[in-house]
Amino acid sequence: MKKFKTVYELINDLKPSDPVYCIRKNSIKKASKFFVEKFPGKILYAVKTNPNNEVIKTLIESGIKNFDVASIKEIQEIKKIDNSLQCSYMHTVKSREAIKEAYFKFGIKAFSLDTKDELVKILEATNHAKDLELFVRIAVSNEHAEIDLSKKFGVNSGEATGLIRLTNQYTKKLGLSFHVGSQCMHPISYTKSITEIGNLIRKTKIVPDIINIGGGFPTIYPDLIPQSLDNYFEEIKKGLNNLKLTKLPEIICEPGRALVAESGSTIVRVNLRKKQKLHINDGTYGSLFDGGVPNIVYPSRLITNGRMISKKMTAYDFYGPTCDSMDYMKGPFLLPNNIKENDYIELGQLGAYGLTFRTQFNGFYSDKIFEVEDEPIMTMYDKDKSKSSLVA
Repeated sequence: MKKFKTVYELINDLKPSDPVYCIRKNSIKKASKFFVEKFPGKILYAVKTNPNNEVIKTLIESGIKNFDVASIKEIQEIKKIDNSLQCSYMHTVKSREAIKEAYFKFGIKAFSLDTKDELVKILEATNHAKDLELFVRIAVSNEHAEIDLSKKFGVNSGEATGLIRLTNQYTKKLGLSFHVGSQCMHPISYTKSITEIGNLIRKTKIVPDIINIGGGFPTIYPDLIPQSLDNYFEEIKKGLNNLKLTKLPEIICEPGRALVAESGSTIVRVNLRKKQKLHINDGTYGSLFDGGVPNIVYPSRLITNGRMISKKMTAYDFYGPTCDSMDYMKGPFLLPNNIKENDYIELGQLGAYGLTFRTQFNGFYSDKIFEVEDEPIMTMYDKDKSKSSLVA
């Protein structure tokens, strides 16, 4: 992978006509160090967030050795890098073939479920293995999340007690898990969810071997500025202490966005300006999906070639290159008033889901990926210390 000191150097050297994706390994290292040092348990990186090999290798170098996977393909990619890496199959709905291959071919022992039918599938597909680690995923409120994940997964509290008791009969280690939703904007969600776990422990009189806090840890966007991640971890610790257990179970989490969002950005070029509407060469069918469907506002900056840039800022909408009118990003994206055709714009926080959502719709697709060494447009991690901060 070719490396550049800055995005400005990249643009001046390549003058790309296609979108360019940038990876900042130092950002991954800072975020990983923060989680490893401060989270009160083990960290499983959510591979779906960004499965790029360079990203995964940098995470491993930074101390992340465990992975939350959702498919056989993700397991294969992790094991190709290092067969000794530990994977947990945390998708609650899997085919029998996938369960069988994961267990017998790749040695996966940890599986998630939220129904009796899924439990039966896991047991039958593994020939009633005695060394399973089974996680019952509990449905919890996603009220503070920007992207609600509660409708598709999780057993409700009324049915959870029976499923926990049943699962406990067939597993070597029992786990209870939850997910507060993607880009969770208030740490109280974790406390409430841990309280729900405590209620289930009291009802079933079964203390799990593992509690999986899930993901949802946020990153920073121009219109979404979360509290310090220190506050999230303190809230989690408080919730765990309130369980008042004689011995606390093993604690794990599944961060994705918070670990890698800052590390990625996409550089796009303006194809046409229509007043406050910019037609650019990447869009919702490319790396900018989150800018369209959940309407995440990416941090943006104009990359100049030396010409004078207006100090007056204007709010723009973006339109992608395809012929589909859904290829639209409302923003608002704040950029100089005199932006024009062929100008380059860097859009940040695309280390999370930027690469995974790309399609080849209409033939518009770019796989140009480079490493850059400059700082991201926005960060939650101080440059000099591995502590949470807000630096724009």
